[in-house]
Amino acid sequence: MTKTTLTGGCLCGRVRYALAEKPQGVVECHCGMCRRWHGHGGGYATVPYAAMTLTAGESDISWYRSSDFADRGFCRHCGSSLFWRHDNRRNADIAAGTLDQPTGLKTLFHIFVDDKADYTALTDGLPQHAKSSAS
Repeated sequence: MTKTTLTGGCLCGRVRYALAEKPQGVVECHCGMCRRWHGHGGGYATVPYAAMTLTAGESDISWYRSSDFADRGFCRHCGSSLFWRHDNRRNADIAAGTLDQPTGLKTLFHIFVDDKADYTALTDGLPQHAKSSAS
């Protein structure tokens, strides 16, 4: 049996998931799409798809095609944003705010800071990337 390290879910509780691998940490994305999707920047924790199990509500997840290369998953009942998935990656990007506390995770760095909201001050001293961490 696989050991669960973290669990999480949506606001109404219909969608639940378990992670068999602890993410390295949280990446804060400040792109315009994440700001609109979350109502602010989005924090994401990443694990391989094989390390994530939906334990409830798979049929309650709706997917929105937000770009030509990625989808965003949300609960079709309460609207909680849950997942971001890239077409060509083997990882699940989980909205960190949906993880049950305590997580023991730390923020690693910020991405798309050139697109951050004008009211956001990044003063935590963590690395900042103008675009994605890969650019």
